[in-house]
Amino acid sequence: MNYELFIANRLNASKEHKSSISSPIIKIAIVAIALGIVVMMISIATSVGLQEKIREKVSGFNGHVQLTNFDNNSSEITLISVSTEQDFYPEFNSVEGIRKVQVFATKAGIIRTKTDFEGVVVKGVGSDYDWSFFKDYLVEGNLPVYSEKRSLDILLSRHIVDRLQFKIGEEFNTVFLKDDPNIPPSIRVFKLVGIYNSGFKDFDESIMIADIKQIQKLNRWEENQVGGFEIFLDDFEKIEEKSRLIYTQTPSDMNTEAIVHKFPGIFEWIKLFDNNTLLIIIIMVLIAGINMTTALLVLILERTQMIGILKAMGSTNWSIRKIFLYNASYLILRGLFWGNLIGISILLIQYYFGVIALNPETYYVKEVPVYFSIRHILLLNIGTLTLCLLMLLIPSWIITKISPVNAIKFE
Repeated sequence: MNYELFIANRLNASKEHKSSISSPIIKIAIVAIALGIVVMMISIATSVGLQEKIREKVSGFNGHVQLTNFDNNSSEITLISVSTEQDFYPEFNSVEGIRKVQVFATKAGIIRTKTDFEGVVVKGVGSDYDWSFFKDYLVEGNLPVYSEKRSLDILLSRHIVDRLQFKIGEEFNTVFLKDDPNIPPSIRVFKLVGIYNSGFKDFDESIMIADIKQIQKLNRWEENQVGGFEIFLDDFEKIEEKSRLIYTQTPSDMNTEAIVHKFPGIFEWIKLFDNNTLLIIIIMVLIAGINMTTALLVLILERTQMIGILKAMGSTNWSIRKIFLYNASYLILRGLFWGNLIGISILLIQYYFGVIALNPETYYVKEVPVYFSIRHILLLNIGTLTLCLLMLLIPSWIITKISPVNAIKFE
């Protein structure tokens, strides 16, 4: 039998222990651990959730990596075409971890009505386009279907639709200016079939999704000429590595640009979340550890006579220290239990009901997103338990300085 664990269990179960001077201190330590776990769990889940949501939205509009002609000079508008007759299209087999390759082309346009006008970036997509992103944010109408026949159907954001007071099924003129001001602009009549609302204002206020054949017609491109390729990866964390590999596997006249470089401000900003979360974790663990250290010192002082008796009976210092470490572990586990129960409950409420809202103009989302990860929760609990116990090794060292003779006489 593990007699240290047996004695620790008896100490935890004793009524004397529950009514002792150390009882309120122990309760405070348990509450501190529970609150620490709640704060850390919420910080990690919301920080990772916000990062994932922003990455999802930026990549939904742009892919993870874009391949365009070098002469475009990283412009939002694809002026110079590239050919679809590439070894990597439609399947990029030379680099592992690539989920999807799809074509696109962009062109600046002006939506004109009788009373108003709106500048837009018309993004042309083809039959190979992955609509899963817009399917999640479609709020009215249907997604357009692009096949071999050139289509006039388009997808607009709620922001633009409300501004121009459009309705589903409405047709409108879009003007495309020529490089030469002496040449009259081209005009296309498009039909609104779907409305999306991603909550990402930077894109919602400018992007219009149309058939890529319309862009090809306006630019006088052949059927095999497109503005570029959007590449989606299986693992976003490997975007830098995959971007470099993609660059080596594509023609020298094509530029490879990962979205982390195309939108550096956004991704540098969300990186700050990791620093803030790490700081919160360090502070919470220190608070929990200090409270447990105080509680353990009080427990040791309360049990000075017991320590003396155990030493007189032949127990080693380490054996007695284990008793109090077991005792402290029990208290830490109680705090972890309540902390996990409260923390997971709060996260589930936010996940399903979105009670905490955010300003989309600042955070690009309407409500606090939550990312659930069993791995993160387990690591958080194991890390907190381990660090608290390591911190408790120092106060437990006091036991080695207690003399059996003086301890037995201690009152």
